[in-house]
Amino acid sequence: MKRTFLICLVAFFVLSSQVYAYWIWTPETRKWLNPKYSVKETPKAQLEFAKGFLDQGQYKKANNEFQKLINYYPKAAEAAEAQYYMGESLEKLGEPYQAFKAFQKVIDKYPFSERITEIIEREFKIGEMLLEQKTGFWQHLSGYEYPVVEVFRAVIENAPYSKFAPASYYNIGLFLKELGGFPEAKVEFDKIVTEYPQSEWVDKAKYQIALCEYKASLKPDYDQTNSKSATEKFEEILKSNPDTELSQKAKATVSELKNKDAESNFIIAKYYEKRKLIDSAKIYYRYIIENYPDNKWAAKAQERLYIIEKK
Repeated sequence: MKRTFLICLVAFFVLSSQVYAYWIWTPETRKWLNPKYSVKETPKAQLEFAKGFLDQGQYKKANNEFQKLINYYPKAAEAAEAQYYMGESLEKLGEPYQAFKAFQKVIDKYPFSERITEIIEREFKIGEMLLEQKTGFWQHLSGYEYPVVEVFRAVIENAPYSKFAPASYYNIGLFLKELGGFPEAKVEFDKIVTEYPQSEWVDKAKYQIALCEYKASLKPDYDQTNSKSATEKFEEILKSNPDTELSQKAKATVSELKNKDAESNFIIAKYYEKRKLIDSAKIYYRYIIENYPDNKWAAKAQERLYIIEKK
């Protein structure tokens, strides 16, 4: 019993000395303070202290010190700067989505910050980086369904009349198209054409709109409406921009679309022919010959039409 008491007593003094080692009495405040949680006497001093860690590459430590400044001096002018530098330190730590959230807080909480224009550009670049990564990885990391969309939507909302707004719509469209959401992607590209008609992104958006309709036409439930609409849009691009790289791509796609449409009509013609609906079959064979005279399906249609009329 006595031995147990002595052990407990020793343990008490050892632990007490360890605990009190983290606390310091300050005559100015007449309080015990833990240096680990203490903050500098002014927000300016705290900001410089935190930036020192950032400059040294101690990003986690810097992040903690910037957070302290915000907690202790929330209304100080330096708080906005601290919030900005938190975003920068998180970027350095390889946490782009969290960096975006930190940058966005500057816009939300400190709208008069001189960093707003710079932050919008940094958010846009974060969005571009996320766009290049695997969707599933960032979705798991952020907990947000589509963090790429969230970032670019924020850029648009923050600066709807900036050069980054149409570019953000374009990137959202690319992301949704990659997921197979062609109608949804088309909506985003349409916004560029209607809301930013003078933007440098308009021609690219028109091409992507046509491409979305083309991709939609390739689905198992082939839709001739999408195919024809896509063909018309690609041909418009060829007329308005005959010598551009986009036009070269459009030309190749138009050829593919016409071939697919001719094939589709040939299949329909064969269907009617097998069911002895000869007049209907002739209509489709003639349609192919008249509209796609240089296509391989035109030659096949001509052959079938010759056989039918010979009977």
